[in-house]
Amino acid sequence: MVVLIVGGGGREHAITWAVAKSPRVEKIYAAPGNAGIAEYAECADISVMDGEKLLAFAKEKEVDFVIVAPDDPLAAGIADVFLDAGIKTFGPRKNAAIIEASKAFSKDLMKKYNIPSAAYETFDDADKAIEYLETASMPIVLKADGLALGKGVLICNTLEEAKAGVKEIMQDKKFGSAGNIMVVEEFMTGREVSVLCYSDGKTIKPMTSAQDHKRAGDNDTGLNTGGMGTFSPSPFYTDEVADFCMKNIYQPTIDAMKAEGREFKGVLFCGLMLTPNGPKVLEYNARFGDPEAQVVIPRMKNDIIDVMEACADGTLDQIDLQFEDNAAVCVMLASDGYPVAYEKGFPMEGLENFKDKDGYFAFHSGTKFKDGKVVTNGGRVIGITALGPDLRTARANAYKATEWVSFENKYMRHDIGKAIDEA
Repeated sequence: MVVLIVGGGGREHAITWAVAKSPRVEKIYAAPGNAGIAEYAECADISVMDGEKLLAFAKEKEVDFVIVAPDDPLAAGIADVFLDAGIKTFGPRKNAAIIEASKAFSKDLMKKYNIPSAAYETFDDADKAIEYLETASMPIVLKADGLALGKGVLICNTLEEAKAGVKEIMQDKKFGSAGNIMVVEEFMTGREVSVLCYSDGKTIKPMTSAQDHKRAGDNDTGLNTGGMGTFSPSPFYTDEVADFCMKNIYQPTIDAMKAEGREFKGVLFCGLMLTPNGPKVLEYNARFGDPEAQVVIPRMKNDIIDVMEACADGTLDQIDLQFEDNAAVCVMLASDGYPVAYEKGFPMEGLENFKDKDGYFAFHSGTKFKDGKVVTNGGRVIGITALGPDLRTARANAYKATEWVSFENKYMRHDIGKAIDEA
């Protein structure tokens, strides 16, 4: 089988690593890929948003199976381009990827089908949003409706903060057109858990749980980022919680999408809040989370191609999805100053330390080759993931491995997985 992976971050590196292990795969292409992905795949410098070029490339290389991994191309309908051309593809069509691309859509869907989530209101007028906030209780959550690279969510503790947030999202357009519509949501308390699920449009199979750390600084301070680290599994995601979510969230969501004529095939990411009143949906994503993929995929026992193909073919009910009885922790090495302003292009040293080391991974997020050397090429540079028999061991292993890599302006959080000490 010839496989094309669309994307070029840490999530795509983790997927490529897993695809490369499949005995069914003869050749892997990646567009655009990165310096880490290049170890397993032939990279093509094509934008993830250029459907015409991607399709021409897939036809030229006689690609059998395409994996569209990031949010923007899925929302733009890149999966449709391949599917309409008769190429088997993993990833939801545009009309299903809207579950992530529009928070207003997903909130309305949850309300219509009684899927537990926070109370909310939607606004397309800044003045009306402020009028509503003047009567609302604080803290409160403001969300840009569209895609904002995981950063379009503001938690406001006072009315003044909320008013400033409306200005930022709706008037200053900090997140561009994503802020044309804004969702105002009640603030929920509890433990956050991420659960990624495979779906073939009818059957849904949850993967092992994970927890992301979005804030840039230790102790959850600073700005929201695309994710500074993760651990898996979550000790707070019990069998009882899992059963509740399957019955009240996962399957009802897939059934709701089918009922709306938006059959969802691919990965449905459910961001959950374990509130005092039970689990509720914080958000949906229409793809693997990043860096969640970097701790979940290394723990999966199955051949990833078998699972993804079953999602595409509508035969997921025939897959016995299994995960190792172990744990994984990922610490993101970033460029100092991320997510605001940072320099890139710095040479990276020590990557060879991960060669042939079982249970240790360096998943490249923002890297490239320059003059034959790997250099930094983004805010989030590389995800250092380590396995262990339990979370504490995996965490110690991951932090030990962060010392193996060096580059100028290297930055990381030092408290990834701290919550496990409270479990």
